[in-house]
Amino acid sequence: MTQDHTSSRPVEQDEAQFETGTQVNPPSVNSRPLSAGVSLDGSVLDEIAQAGSLITVFAVGMVIGAPLLALATMRLSKKLTLLIALIVFVVGHMVVALSSDMTVLMTARFVTALAAGAFWAVSAVVAGGSLATVLGVPIGAFIAQHVGWRGTFWVLALAAAVAVVSIARLVPTDTPPPKEESVFRGLVDLRSPRLWLVLAACLTTTGGVLATYSYVTPILTDQAGLSAGLVPLVLAGFGICSFFGTLLGGRLGDTRPHAVIIVTPMVSTVVLLAMALFTGATAVTVTLVVLLGVFGLSANSVLIHLAVSHAGRAATLGSGLAVAAFNAGTAIGTTVAGATLAGPLGLSGPATVGASIVVLTLIPAVTLGVLARRRRAVTAAS
Repeated sequence: MTQDHTSSRPVEQDEAQFETGTQVNPPSVNSRPLSAGVSLDGSVLDEIAQAGSLITVFAVGMVIGAPLLALATMRLSKKLTLLIALIVFVVGHMVVALSSDMTVLMTARFVTALAAGAFWAVSAVVAGGSLATVLGVPIGAFIAQHVGWRGTFWVLALAAAVAVVSIARLVPTDTPPPKEESVFRGLVDLRSPRLWLVLAACLTTTGGVLATYSYVTPILTDQAGLSAGLVPLVLAGFGICSFFGTLLGGRLGDTRPHAVIIVTPMVSTVVLLAMALFTGATAVTVTLVVLLGVFGLSANSVLIHLAVSHAGRAATLGSGLAVAAFNAGTAIGTTVAGATLAGPLGLSGPATVGASIVVLTLIPAVTLGVLARRRRAVTAAS
């Protein structure tokens, strides 16, 4: 599994996956210049929640785009699908960078998300892995701290354009499926109960973590009292720890995939609960954010691998459904977390919501582990 997620992946697809990976969390939330110690009134909280809606609309677009466009493009070569998706990605980000109208921003984000969903559905099968998703989130926010949210979208558009050229020139052209082969023939494999248990785990683990991470800057500055100038360093720490956490999770997942998808949500739940309880302590909150980087998304590559494996002949669609589940969780989690900001929980709300969602991952994860153990016992007996 680690081979799938690291060394065997074309560099050009790593680069493109980074650009799409940054879109899980738009710069408008975690680059917002809030001053430490300032009491947030209703209008500021509404502004943060509105920024969070940009995450939600992108996640909804990914939910729709990943499975539907994976199915719609099954007659195309994978290389052509990747190129079309990235071109739409470039144009969409140029529109976002130039626009000031919220309706235009939302529409452009949604269309861009459709393309990103198609890209991830194909690339997860071709290249595997989700390191770029993990790194893209904090690095995108880190860039936004220095060039602003418009500058960040210009950087993403330029980087995606470079990826288009790189993939067009360097990635070998593959052959589309033969016309006589039915696109729907492998859909029967989607009935696998294990696949749907994996998808449930995809939804809850990412939904809970990003429900909190989406609002980590105001949590750090206005709740924990961290200087705004130090936030990029914390985000960088989150990203670096996510990198190594995902590498370790993928490596352990080669031999113990079910242990990985059980342990990571257990630890993440404890970390998120601690964040909700100790958000006023600067050093503790910073440490917990970094720990969340280590464990929060480190099982995602394992979950994608399991989804593709359990989808059988419908591997691309299985990958698309996993991407859809990740983003459905993000949409649900960020929406609920945003709604808590103006309530009694305030900035403790996102971590509370995150812990409540992530702990649900244990239900499908433990069930998958039990089923796998029973299968091994039956195989050994026979």
